[in-house]
Amino acid sequence: TDARPELVRLLQRYVVEAVRLGRAFAERHGMHPTDWAALLAVVHGDRVGSPLTPGDLGECLGISSGATTAVVDRLERAGHVLRVRDDRDRRRLTLHRADSATALLGTFCGPLDTAMDDIVVTYSVGELAVVQRFLGDAIGQVCEHRRRLGER
Repeated sequence: TDARPELVRLLQRYVVEAVRLGRAFAERHGMHPTDWAALLAVVHGDRVGSPLTPGDLGECLGISSGATTAVVDRLERAGHVLRVRDDRDRRRLTLHRADSATALLGTFCGPLDTAMDDIVVTYSVGELAVVQRFLGDAIGQVCEHRRRLGER
């Protein structure tokens, strides 16, 4: 049988559940849903050693510079994000996670991360490589489709 339609359906269900989780996080912590996505993006930038500028964040989220400023302001007021001037170019600001963001995400996402780790260890290295390749390709296709639709 052709497993492709079922795989696409499962991906769509995953996206719906991930969006619902983001909404639940935002509601639980008095945030706008965009704040959740922004916080994850800032944390990811820090984690990989490539901190985002506000412009990078706006592009990543597909929002205007004014909306980006509002998101960063809210996250900074909440104590989750720090604006840091670049040592080499004082005009350039980068965004960094504050300790409170790490603690907040750890408390909220920690149990899910543990459950996901419990799933991942049941797969072989070869299976994980296939899943990783597939998800990377799928993300690329979704991004490309969004660009074709004229979205940022």
